[in-house]
Amino acid sequence: MNAALKESVLAAARASGLALAGVAGVEPSAALALFPEWIASGRAGEMAYLARTGENGRYLREAVREAWPWAQSVLCAGVVYDAQRERSGAFAQDPDRGWISSYAWGADYHEVLRRRLEDWVRRIRGLSGAAEAQFHLTVDTAPLVEREAARQAGVGWQGKNTCVIHPQCGSFLFLGCVITSLALAPDTPVPDRCGSCRRCIEACPTHALEPYAMDASRCLAYLNIELRGTIPTEFRTAMGSNLVGCDICQEVCPWNGRWRGQPDQEFEPRPGMFAPLLAELAALTEGEYRSRFRHSAVRRIKYAGMKRNLAVAMGNSGNPAFAPVLQRWIADPDATVAEHAAWALERLGGGHSSSYCSPGDDRGPAGGRNDHGGGNGFSA
Repeated sequence: MNAALKESVLAAARASGLALAGVAGVEPSAALALFPEWIASGRAGEMAYLARTGENGRYLREAVREAWPWAQSVLCAGVVYDAQRERSGAFAQDPDRGWISSYAWGADYHEVLRRRLEDWVRRIRGLSGAAEAQFHLTVDTAPLVEREAARQAGVGWQGKNTCVIHPQCGSFLFLGCVITSLALAPDTPVPDRCGSCRRCIEACPTHALEPYAMDASRCLAYLNIELRGTIPTEFRTAMGSNLVGCDICQEVCPWNGRWRGQPDQEFEPRPGMFAPLLAELAALTEGEYRSRFRHSAVRRIKYAGMKRNLAVAMGNSGNPAFAPVLQRWIADPDATVAEHAAWALERLGGGHSSSYCSPGDDRGPAGGRNDHGGGNGFSA
């Protein structure tokens, strides 16, 4: 394996705006060996895409070569998106505001990272001995457990909250990977430094975490982003004012808050994204919603999903000023929005004339990510 080539490859990552980079091998790890059990346990919720299999019947996420037989290495990159702003707890009791997870404050990270990964590959192709290599780029778009690859590549260790944690940069990281036919020496994983700390586990409002493992079907980021349809009533109060994703298990982590680098301008909060006014979002038409979030990761939950989440946040706010909006939404053509609006109105103490009850709204998610707002969700 060419040490000089690897050094040049990693230097090219920094030149492409990728703050952290490393190389992982393609052999299955002990953590990936647990993937079938994790799927079978139902902890993936309704994220059926995680259970895709190859021609031999194995899950594609069990091993890199299940999807890319030609792969020799996985190039892993991380970008810090910590904007060093106030955390969600500062607004949890504000009856007028909701919370959008910090990963979605700025430009859509899928678009930004993919552009930077493409530039990285372009630079690599210009290196001696790499012109004919094969590459496949992914930012939450391929059957790869990116966090496990990043752990193996030395980008950070997997914390008890299942996020990759870098000792200087923390866990507010976006991860992107490039599967390649280049045979490069893998990096050494970073030692686990969580110690006896359990802050993330104790802070999770839905008890989705146990050490180094997550039941994604209970995670707020799954419930308000990935889950389509009815949010189980047992989790609605715990959602609080979280509209998109959840930052709690990262905010309480003592490894966060140490980073003192310059914020990445592409992920700085756009107007109306930081602790947005619930009434302002509720007033958006569908066209205005699409326009406002066109180049934002928020668009994933779609208009009806946002109204559903807004209804829950309004119900949890204790603010009776939201009752007229909720009363209108009870007649919403989307049955899920209507049911959540009825629940919220009851929670505010404002009874309504026509009780709406969705079949099975006391059940948990069918079946069986968290990536806290994006990603594969597997956490062994």
